[in-house]
Amino acid sequence: VHNKTLVRMNNLFRTELWAPLLDILFPAHCLACSTGLRGRRGISYCAKCLQDVQLLQEPFCNKCGIPFDQAAGESHLCGYCLNNSWYFKQARAVVRFEPPVAEAVKIFKYKGKMHGLATFAALSQQYFQRQQLPQPDLLIPVPLHAKRLRQRGFNQALLLCQKIFPSWRQKIAPHILERNIWTDPQTGLSGAERRRNVRNAFMVHRPEKIKHKKILLVDDVFTTGATVNECARILVKNQAAEVNVFTFARALG
Repeated sequence: VHNKTLVRMNNLFRTELWAPLLDILFPAHCLACSTGLRGRRGISYCAKCLQDVQLLQEPFCNKCGIPFDQAAGESHLCGYCLNNSWYFKQARAVVRFEPPVAEAVKIFKYKGKMHGLATFAALSQQYFQRQQLPQPDLLIPVPLHAKRLRQRGFNQALLLCQKIFPSWRQKIAPHILERNIWTDPQTGLSGAERRRNVRNAFMVHRPEKIKHKKILLVDDVFTTGATVNECARILVKNQAAEVNVFTFARALG
């Protein structure tokens, strides 16, 4: 115990000692307006831009997680979920996919700029103080097709998994679910077109690994839910006990 205490004190001392120098050499900037954030680490938004970052909170749809106006009262099923079924048990997201968050996510996803990851993780930890996720047996990031993975160089869902859930890192299983069919990008497609586009696009390797397991499926943005629902369908088909969905952002339109 004594040694562990010394290690913690040493790490704290080094952090406090080097933080001012790191701020000088590598000053943080607001992800939205590029204002300097000297002395602030963690959430890289200035005070003004942070006002527009909205953590999702109740009331929201018990199923798909879309937020309601506060006047709606308690959480309940939205109109879509009352008339349509999903293969996942519930979907939850941290923030609205709106400015300034939307731009930061796009820069991360399409341009490979990783400096927003720490902010995504810090906002997620704030969210988890209000909303608890079901304890999973496995975390499965939504996979990219091998061709798109080569083009992009990384799977954004896997990086989010690793950064947002460090204490569950041993549960992350990135090779169980595979995107085995090349599909057109979902951007610009309607909900029905998105569902057709991803139909049968995924397969499960070693289904015994997910049999009777509770799965947390992780992605960057929930738009129409077509992709995560198709992933959930194939996981449930291969006898997963249940599938819940976590995305960092939630599109509302």
